[in-house]
Amino acid sequence: MSQPTAAYAAHQPKDLLAPFGIDRREVGPGDVQIEIAFCGVCHTDLHFANNDWGASQYPLVPGHEVIGHVTAVGAEVKGFRAGDRAAVGCMVDSCGECEACRDDLEQYCYEGMTATYNSPTPDPGSLTFGGYSKRIVVKEEFVLRVPDNLELVGTAPLLCAGITTYSPLNHWKVGPGMRVGVVGLGGLGHMGVKFAHAMGAHTVMITTSASKGEDAKQLGADEVLLSTDTEAMAQQAGSFDFILNTIPVRHDVAPYLNLLHYNATMCVVGAVEPLDTVNAAQLVFGRKSLAGSLIGGIAETQQMLDFCGEHGITSDVETIRMDQINEAYERLVKGDVKYRFVIDMATLEE
Repeated sequence: MSQPTAAYAAHQPKDLLAPFGIDRREVGPGDVQIEIAFCGVCHTDLHFANNDWGASQYPLVPGHEVIGHVTAVGAEVKGFRAGDRAAVGCMVDSCGECEACRDDLEQYCYEGMTATYNSPTPDPGSLTFGGYSKRIVVKEEFVLRVPDNLELVGTAPLLCAGITTYSPLNHWKVGPGMRVGVVGLGGLGHMGVKFAHAMGAHTVMITTSASKGEDAKQLGADEVLLSTDTEAMAQQAGSFDFILNTIPVRHDVAPYLNLLHYNATMCVVGAVEPLDTVNAAQLVFGRKSLAGSLIGGIAETQQMLDFCGEHGITSDVETIRMDQINEAYERLVKGDVKYRFVIDMATLEE
């Protein structure tokens, strides 16, 4: 038996999202069912709705920043019960057997993780459907606990924007005594500033906009560096221990590589496309590294949520109704949001 569930979907590239009925699977022995309270809006949702990356399958129900309350659990579920706060991020399954999965890095599963939406599945509809819907059913191993002190609406974006920035900062052991730059102040960048500051690093917002620099200081940045100020960029060359690059589009990385100290790393988390030419000399002379990072595994995502609970960290959000999603997409393209849209799923009628 399947469960009819209200949702919003795109049916072809560049299509406006509209109400659509989907079927969720019945709750199995190891499953957790969540009534979705809020779902964050990620730029990835827009890319998939428009088939910008050529991998979209339709009908497509986006949404991988999912948070709400447990309404049912299977007989074998041990960690959740009805009424619990719970969340689902960017993936709902993996092979569980490869080296990456055994290392709690399911996002790098050799067989390919099962994404929260747009992945093949034996479930009704043959594709996973995301969080732009009233409820979701997920195996317990991919469901996350939400600290009681965090408001749900601001916590939703942590499931993608949060873990995307936390994971590289955690992996490269950002902490006290380090000088850390965050390039770009958007949905990802504002979380990078919050995390780097909470980890004890001297946090520098690197931006083209003086006004965004002032916003960054309110978020915890210790300093602002305008990348358009060639003199200031030259003065700070070689001074950064780590740079988190959140620019979401193709760009020239050379000015930022110049800022790295020797043995230091810049990690790209925003641009999922070819970058402009990289001058290997910048890497060779200083043993610098240019790296990339996806999201985090389930264990690290839970670690991130617990860290946020300890430090009172949530995302800065603008709440919208479900029927405002197409307008939100238009504003997202323009960068007209501080800093993440979140859908109030109570506004989606059954």
